[in-house]
Amino acid sequence: MAVTALADVIVPEVWVPYVQQQTTEKSALVQSGIISSSPELDNLVTQGGKLINMPFFNDLTGDDQVVPPQGTNLAVDKITTGQDVAVLLIRGKAWGAHELAGALAGADPMQAIANRYVAWWTRQEQKVLINILTGVFGTALASHVNDISTGTGDAAVISGGAVLDTKQALGDAADALTALIMHSAVYTTLQKQNLIAFIPNARGEVNIPTYLGYRVIIDDGVPVSGAGDERVFTTYLVGSGAVGRGEGVPVSLTPVETDRNSLGSEDYLITRRAFVLHPLGVAWKDPGSYTTSTDPTPANADLAKAANWNLVVDHKKVALAALKHRIVAAAAPSQDDEGA
Repeated sequence: MAVTALADVIVPEVWVPYVQQQTTEKSALVQSGIISSSPELDNLVTQGGKLINMPFFNDLTGDDQVVPPQGTNLAVDKITTGQDVAVLLIRGKAWGAHELAGALAGADPMQAIANRYVAWWTRQEQKVLINILTGVFGTALASHVNDISTGTGDAAVISGGAVLDTKQALGDAADALTALIMHSAVYTTLQKQNLIAFIPNARGEVNIPTYLGYRVIIDDGVPVSGAGDERVFTTYLVGSGAVGRGEGVPVSLTPVETDRNSLGSEDYLITRRAFVLHPLGVAWKDPGSYTTSTDPTPANADLAKAANWNLVVDHKKVALAALKHRIVAAAAPSQDDEGA
């Protein structure tokens, strides 16, 4: 009986679109509406270059005028433009296994590989987004950060009031915020307090967790500092479509290929992706060189640097905010501490 090889089941022209679709469909961030897939960004990814320029029109400004008498004209204002800049991310991963093809023979090898491959890349995208948010809130959106973690007692703990105070950073644009990204420990704490409500999805098949009407997305990749009861968590408030996503295959990039070491009985799956995850309204400021000097495109460590991001629109137009908090009341300072 002939052994099914990876090369027999992975046909690039079929495999790549399939995986791109599955990665989008399985992402909780995409499904929540936070990330909006953009055909325009998909196309720009394939055009070459590591920076993607996205010009936009600014809002109209100025006040209205009293219509002047005959023979006098209204003053004419102009509309101005700005430019958002996204950075292209090119990432890759290779897997190898001893006689992997033999282990898959007799089942559906395409589905078995896809189940693992797609889930892995989906988790990587969520890591990328968390690093981007870390960088964006460092300086560009520092005014959208509500840090209550240094408060005394319950004043340092996440609460409905603290979340509402955080959304107020957007003022009259706060209604644009639709979801919360939180650590599982924060979610469990709110569950214990019976503060998590569930609503069915559009088909009535899945109950979606909510808090104060915000959809809850659980991700243990959000920033956590300290240990034990001293931990400080960051919970993000995000809006629908606040992050743009694009994916494509630039010229000369091989998105998937297989190889085999016949003498070693090993099979290899090599994957590469080119994609964009971009917080709309916060432009990437390319530093010219990255944390790893030989990297041609930024790694997660570069995305997390505050100096690499710049706000290019009115802050209220960026539907992102962050709450830094605890889940256990911070201990009050001792008398010895107060007298020190």
